[in-house]
Amino acid sequence: MKPLITLIFMSLLMSACNQPKSGENTDLRPVESSVLYEVNVRQYTPEGTFNAFAEHLPRLKSLGVDILWIMPIHPISKENRKGTLGSYYAIQDYRAVNPEFGTIEDFKNLVKKAHTLGFRVLIDWVANHTGWDNPLLTQHPDWFLQKDGKIISPVEDWSDVAGLDYKNKDLRRYMIESMEFWLKEADIDGFRCDVAAMVPTDFWNEARKSLDKVKPVFMLAEAWEPELVGHAFDAGYAWDLHHLMNDIAQGKKNGNDLCEYFAKTDTFYNSKSILMNFLDNHDENSHNGTIEKRMGEAFKSFALLIYTVPGMPLIYTGQEVGMDKSLLFFDKDCVDWSTHPELSEFYAQLDKLKHDNPALKAGKTKGSFNIIKHDNLANVFAFTRESGKNKVMVIINLTDKQQTFNIQETSESQFSGYFGNGDKEFAYNIILKPYEYNCYFL
Repeated sequence: MKPLITLIFMSLLMSACNQPKSGENTDLRPVESSVLYEVNVRQYTPEGTFNAFAEHLPRLKSLGVDILWIMPIHPISKENRKGTLGSYYAIQDYRAVNPEFGTIEDFKNLVKKAHTLGFRVLIDWVANHTGWDNPLLTQHPDWFLQKDGKIISPVEDWSDVAGLDYKNKDLRRYMIESMEFWLKEADIDGFRCDVAAMVPTDFWNEARKSLDKVKPVFMLAEAWEPELVGHAFDAGYAWDLHHLMNDIAQGKKNGNDLCEYFAKTDTFYNSKSILMNFLDNHDENSHNGTIEKRMGEAFKSFALLIYTVPGMPLIYTGQEVGMDKSLLFFDKDCVDWSTHPELSEFYAQLDKLKHDNPALKAGKTKGSFNIIKHDNLANVFAFTRESGKNKVMVIINLTDKQQTFNIQETSESQFSGYFGNGDKEFAYNIILKPYEYNCYFL
């Protein structure tokens, strides 16, 4: 009997070892079907703290968000500070948290709560530069860019930061160890890396290998360069699409330019690359104006576009309620969550559309993407996504005028409508109201 008892004991022990740890994220949606959400902690609530933001997690879960990207959590340098509170991107200490946001324990508790609800958590990582009172400047001045014996900013008008020099191997080791610190200490799931193309690609390749040894991570580059996306990084920025949508909404470009854009991305990027599609983010909102200012009544059409073309969609803080102001960047401000709360239902529908249709996946498992040929390509953008038996068709009027177009070829005649379009026999001669959008699926 003793061997049997031993066997049972060992079986129970192995079972216990395989149980998820307390707070472990066990309900993760595949990255390829995920929706990303950018968190501006400072401006999210009147308190501007981790604990105050944590109260919004159940709402974001209901919205359908999967990955939280939290803007830099680190202490902000006081020397050469811009505004009263400074830029999040002027890092004073890579291994501490901004006391304005709370303590490191508050942050760890936020991550645990987010994991319990099934979120991935990324933190913003600023590897290209530090604030001017970061201790590294006095401890390791040789780690910084210098001109005529003086440490300099990486860009002339970035006067609040000092540039780092990645020719130094000790700097590389320190930076990777600092990133590993947050994986081990707070159990985060990856990084959004600021101005990633200003840091050597071989550093990111080295960092990714080291980080994945600690735990598998998701890496987002604030960059479009193909050499970064799909190798060191899982995803990069669809900058060209963002600017193109703004230009189309303002009548400067049209649907033909969209066709050219997608032809270009097919050529530039490998099959597993993911591009992050976005209407807004902290830079655009604070420095270039609101979605309303840049896109006007076209914004819902382009919101549908970024959810249904290949890539990963982003929602920025306050976007889900139609935030109609540019948040201050260097000073305290706050989102008005009462602006258009009904808009959250629209984004929840988009999130569900992304989740429920395998054809809309990103990366290596993405569904096919085919632009539909018709006789009004300049004004109406139409396409299908397909994966197995799942097929989605999207039709968007890109203009502020009624448009008519005729489909020259399509393989299906019966589609179920999303957004209350209803089931219908698909007409080949279609009339769309200004900025009207339709989505159908099998």
